[in-house]
Amino acid sequence: MSRHHLGHALAVFLLLGGMLGTSIALYQMMLGARFDIPGGFLRTSTIVLFAFLVALIVRYVLLLWFSYLNFLDAGNVAPSGDEPFVTVIVPAYNEGAVIQSSIRSLLRLEYPRFEILVVDDGSTDDTYRRASRYAGSHGPAEVRVLHQRNGGKAQALNTGIRNARGTLVLCMDGDSVLAPGTLRQAVRHFGEPAVGAVAGSVKVVNRTNALARLQALEYIEGLNMVRQAQAFFRAVNIIPGPIGIFRRSALLEIGGYESDTFAEDCDLTLRLLSRGWQIKYEAGAIAYTEAPERLLDLLKQRYRWTRGILQAIRKHRRTLIDPRRSLTLTFTLWYMIFEGILWPAMNVFAHALFVAVASHYGSSLALVVWWAQLAVLDLAAALYCVVVEEEGLSLVPYALLYRVFFALTIDTAKLFATIEELFQLRMDWGKLERIGRI
Repeated sequence: MSRHHLGHALAVFLLLGGMLGTSIALYQMMLGARFDIPGGFLRTSTIVLFAFLVALIVRYVLLLWFSYLNFLDAGNVAPSGDEPFVTVIVPAYNEGAVIQSSIRSLLRLEYPRFEILVVDDGSTDDTYRRASRYAGSHGPAEVRVLHQRNGGKAQALNTGIRNARGTLVLCMDGDSVLAPGTLRQAVRHFGEPAVGAVAGSVKVVNRTNALARLQALEYIEGLNMVRQAQAFFRAVNIIPGPIGIFRRSALLEIGGYESDTFAEDCDLTLRLLSRGWQIKYEAGAIAYTEAPERLLDLLKQRYRWTRGILQAIRKHRRTLIDPRRSLTLTFTLWYMIFEGILWPAMNVFAHALFVAVASHYGSSLALVVWWAQLAVLDLAAALYCVVVEEEGLSLVPYALLYRVFFALTIDTAKLFATIEELFQLRMDWGKLERIGRI
């Protein structure tokens, strides 16, 4: 039995245990109905939370199943024999600490014909000077460096798209490093004419402390597994900023990136889906990126991600209630609302409710059962993802810390970001300072 088959079998076994846990959770929480809370509030909350737990189990089962099916399907995608010229676009703003490492990694790409196009977006540090040292030919690759006035990442990417010579373009972040086989693995999917883009796999390179290792687990479980499952339907909902491979013609068709949201990658993906383009995922196209090592930096990042995603959803709000525009996009938008709003809100509500019950009635069992139930789901998904992505098993125990601390912290930040976006409060882009771990 292969690692992938074994991982899937173990994960399903844990999920079956999770279903049993849900039954126990229902029984334990229903005991709380004897508490004298006016209006049957606790009983109603219990029913809602149980229904939510069932929905979560269904979600995990479906994600694991379709992720596995897509893995099998991807294994049948053979190289097309055509190796089109590819332009790798690197937008860079004050990336002096990491830009040379990024370029060096790109020069190691195992592909016969490509160019590296660095677009310096008006950096105030030495990004342009450091990048320019690599300008010129390097075997199968040529490095070009452009400079423009600061206009933001979206504008820098559009400059790269306009100046690209390749029929395919790979858009990435200036702080990312790509695995050598990335282009070969991604390009083979474009043998299907309907495929407009391929989302790559993002992994954390700086696993230096517990917070960074939690994000390493989150990236392969909460992000890559979801994209793997969505790819079975050719409908990945967010092509990650650190690595996305596109048909240049598809990007030109939709007008490239737009800068009216704080999640230009999400917005671009939704616009591709709305035009009928299919979007796949390739686990072998890997970008290694720096993750925040401090809690405040992480919260700022997730705050921006959440507000940006909500802004992108708002741009397509008519499709939410009119699937005739695009049934795929309608389903995708509702799924994003569940993941980005309903789930975080329910998790925060559940913890607040159980803490209140525990403090008032002296019983914390409901909180423990709720946490244990979700921990089983996290462990199942973590085990599967770690096995199939050939990561170290040492990441699996972090699923417990993920449930105790990480998930609730991130969900709280998402909840506040949602409230502020609802009231249209002003926010600044902000930029994560690079540590230079790459």
